[in-house]
Amino acid sequence: MRTQVVIIGGGPSGLLLGQLLDGIGVEAIVLERKTRDYVLSRIRAGVLERGTVGLLAQAGVDARLKEQGIPHDGTLIANGNDSFRVDFTEHTGTTVMVYGQTEVTRDLYDAREAAGAQTLFNVENVVISDADTDTPSVSFEQDGTNHTITCDYIVGCDGFHGVSRKSIPEDKRREFEKIYPFGWLGILSETPPVDDELIYANSERGFALCSMRNANLSRYYVQCSMADHVDNWSDEDFWTELKRRLPEDVADKLVTGPSIEKSIAPLRSFVTEPMRWGQLFLCGDAAHIVPPTGAKGLNTAASDVHYLFEGMKAWYANQDADGLDRYSERALDRVWKAERFSWWFSSLMHRFPDQTDFDLRMQRSELEFLRTNKAAQKAFAENYVGLPY
Repeated sequence: MRTQVVIIGGGPSGLLLGQLLDGIGVEAIVLERKTRDYVLSRIRAGVLERGTVGLLAQAGVDARLKEQGIPHDGTLIANGNDSFRVDFTEHTGTTVMVYGQTEVTRDLYDAREAAGAQTLFNVENVVISDADTDTPSVSFEQDGTNHTITCDYIVGCDGFHGVSRKSIPEDKRREFEKIYPFGWLGILSETPPVDDELIYANSERGFALCSMRNANLSRYYVQCSMADHVDNWSDEDFWTELKRRLPEDVADKLVTGPSIEKSIAPLRSFVTEPMRWGQLFLCGDAAHIVPPTGAKGLNTAASDVHYLFEGMKAWYANQDADGLDRYSERALDRVWKAERFSWWFSSLMHRFPDQTDFDLRMQRSELEFLRTNKAAQKAFAENYVGLPY
């Protein structure tokens, strides 16, 4: 087989890039290790930055987003029994959009099928060859048959554990990582959200987050030990602990119910440099991971897609290689800023096992500064709604 671009990974970043390329007549084949139904069963965050919303519109896949997405023009931050609001519209003139990542992925799959673009599922044993030459290729196995695709470019959108990053020789890349000493225990419940906006809570018992997917589907989290296990938490135990970490007025109006999904997510900051080796480009979790505090995971992947698409568009239209040559530099510049925000916000809101009394006072002082200082709120809002591309 022969195509112009091979995209490894059928999650939202790979699908979005494929949809954008299809719109300018560049052929891309998407390879996905699992089935479509499996990909759509994964529960992920649902806060979209303004840049991500714009990219989905550019790709022509924002019809349901416009109908069902919930615009948020602020967020609530709680410290013990007190809380304050950061107004995004006041400070930035824009909003974020709450729309589940699963729904973004569904929209992209539907659009890809409608366009007749090729997606191969149940792909195994992927091998990237000759990425540092002008004749790269990807070989794989599907349904017991071996295949090879030659192409112009390979894009790795296959996540942290995928083959793409590992295909870059170790002496050609540098990795930066911070592992946090806790995780998030999260549940999904068919209950109305406790508030119209997200609530990030710092308490003596640890962090908590109140989020939502729609008017009758809520997502809640509490900080927990990485040694913990979901089997240790009944629904009743979870709701009791969540209420302890929220201001009383919020806890009093919390509607509880059976969980329909429960899991523990680790927190990690990770970046690999560079994000290009020869004709292989890394995108999204294949190159970087952020803690979920502030919802930057999907959004940093989308910014990668923006820079890579613009580079490919310039190349295929005018043989202008500047965008591709500078892809890694441009993407990483924004990635590190997102990493900084997620690290700072995580450090502000969580309880760490080695925190001293001094550390706790500094955390409290930082929260008070954010509550009372308009410049600090503006910086927070600018980062939360998404820095410009």
